[in-house]
Amino acid sequence: MILQNVLFPLVTGLIALLAAGYFIISVMKRDKGTEKMQAIARAIQEGSSAYLKREYKTIAIFIVIIALIFFFGFQSASLALTFVGGAVLSALAGAIGMAISVRANVRTAAAAKHGIQAALDTAFKGGAVTGMFVVGLALLGVTGMYLWYGDPIKIIGFGFGASLISLFARIGGGIYTKAADVGADLVGKVEKNIPEDDPRNPATIADNVGDNVGDCAGMAADLFETYAVTLIGAMLLGSLVVGPKGVMYPLQIAGGAVIASLIGMMFVRGKRSIMAALYKGLVASAIVAIAIFYLLLEEMIFYNAVVGIIAALLFFVITEHYTSLRSKSVKEIAESGQSGPATVIINGLAVGLRSTWMPTLVIVAAILSSFWIGGIYGIAIAVTAMLSLTGMIIAMDSYGPITDNAGGIAEMANLPKDVRQVTDALDAVGNTTKAVTKSYAIGSAALAALTLFAAFTQDLEIARQAAGAVGVITFTLSDPLVLTGLLIGSLIPFVFSSMAMAAVGRGAFSVVEEVRRQFKDGQIMKGKRKPDYAKTVDIVTSASLREMVGPALLAVLAPIIVGLLFGFKALGGLLMGSILSGFMLAIFMTTGGAAWDNAKKYVEDGNLGGKGGAVHKATVVGDTVGDPTKDTAGPAINPLIKVMNMIAIIAIPLIVAYALL
Repeated sequence: MILQNVLFPLVTGLIALLAAGYFIISVMKRDKGTEKMQAIARAIQEGSSAYLKREYKTIAIFIVIIALIFFFGFQSASLALTFVGGAVLSALAGAIGMAISVRANVRTAAAAKHGIQAALDTAFKGGAVTGMFVVGLALLGVTGMYLWYGDPIKIIGFGFGASLISLFARIGGGIYTKAADVGADLVGKVEKNIPEDDPRNPATIADNVGDNVGDCAGMAADLFETYAVTLIGAMLLGSLVVGPKGVMYPLQIAGGAVIASLIGMMFVRGKRSIMAALYKGLVASAIVAIAIFYLLLEEMIFYNAVVGIIAALLFFVITEHYTSLRSKSVKEIAESGQSGPATVIINGLAVGLRSTWMPTLVIVAAILSSFWIGGIYGIAIAVTAMLSLTGMIIAMDSYGPITDNAGGIAEMANLPKDVRQVTDALDAVGNTTKAVTKSYAIGSAALAALTLFAAFTQDLEIARQAAGAVGVITFTLSDPLVLTGLLIGSLIPFVFSSMAMAAVGRGAFSVVEEVRRQFKDGQIMKGKRKPDYAKTVDIVTSASLREMVGPALLAVLAPIIVGLLFGFKALGGLLMGSILSGFMLAIFMTTGGAAWDNAKKYVEDGNLGGKGGAVHKATVVGDTVGDPTKDTAGPAINPLIKVMNMIAIIAIPLIVAYALL
């Protein structure tokens, strides 16, 4: 009976991988451009590959240690094996996706010679490889392990393994990409007044590498984890409050959405409006998904799924409202640059702060409507449906670093102006797609964490009763232990973000010093000596790997320490506090940072004096401040809150048995 139920998600998971293979073949067949373009692309490939290998070697140490703790300390082979499985598949999805992205970039630059449609098709299909690998591997992993163990609680380790990879990838990749970007901008644009991707800048290769390790591999790991954790959380909650059917509905939704995403990808076409072409694909995916859900699901479950799809679309509309080049908020930030960088920063902060209210109302509406339709399990179904379009979403997101790199290659290879105009147009849209997909990831992460918290309370009740406890757990603000946990939980995202931001600052300082050193004798600017790109790449790689450990340990240890010291009530408060403050802080940082970025792009498009003017320099400073908020600290909060929830669920037996209070 179980095999019949899981056959559909298993087949659709395989279809996703086959589709990814087709996209790889399609992209790799395309023109790679001139020898100079290929040489630049090889440097980006080598830097990206070197970073990822070193990152994965570092992470592997933690994976082995934790797996041994689960196997011997918790005496759970299933927890250890599923944990390793989740980590390996998440890492694999990111590695394959990035490997294609760093090869699609030069092909996109070459395709730009033939116009926007050719370049858009190349970049989007390159991004679709990552999207389909993420959903295919996650769906096959979760379904296959459930088929093997037959109990959602026994595959909880898969979600934690994926969460840990996501945490490291988001922190490490985010530190890398923004340390390189900030260092390159401060010396290149502000001090030397040269273009962003000028080949004379010693940090330009590191900057292009960072786009891939942060925005491609990082986002892949982020949404792989959110997708897998949401499926497992919904299955676990379904098993506890609904029964066998409740376990299977999330898998059916995920399987149906794979087909919907592939159909939607066929609609990404258009020569005039790139954003409209991408949105056409997204909306088509949503419509087809709803139609498939109608055929697969019972009435109540179907309505909850529709709530999730609507919430996903609203996050896109809201984020574009604040961050697109046409938005009033972006133009206000750019115009404020006429009075200097201070007002650019002030206005960017204001946009980030006010950008929280509409996403919050969407989350509130989704929670209330889905709970009214289907109770706490209804919320889990809505989140699953919201995440079900992950394949299409990641394709749109990975399009961003591919087009960014394509623009850099066009600049460094001195391609004709009309080619650079095409890559600039693609890149400007890429900034918006990266912003909206980050917002989508944050919103879905918050709802996924709520699902995990509900599963935590259910599992905690079962564990307490098994230990002989009486009464029902309540989490109320009148309880000082709950309030203590709530305050500590609300604090952690701020401390975590501070650690990530400071790490970017230290890394950027090292890059600035190195770039200034290379520029000092004036030989590079005169064209008499080539920059040492490898030295800058090595500096950023070492800094990011060193700096990612502290924030990761905070996420893993905080729930265990609070739970053991203050008990399960404080732990529950900790989880609630981290979800609430983490969601708000992440939206504030990612949306505000994206608005700063596109304010700079707005000026570079020829407005308010254009490149090189006083307003441009002011907006570059704003973008530099926003870089670590939107690409490092903000997105890393997603895995932070889910890692804490996953650790809490895993540690329930430990805390029930050994908590001091």
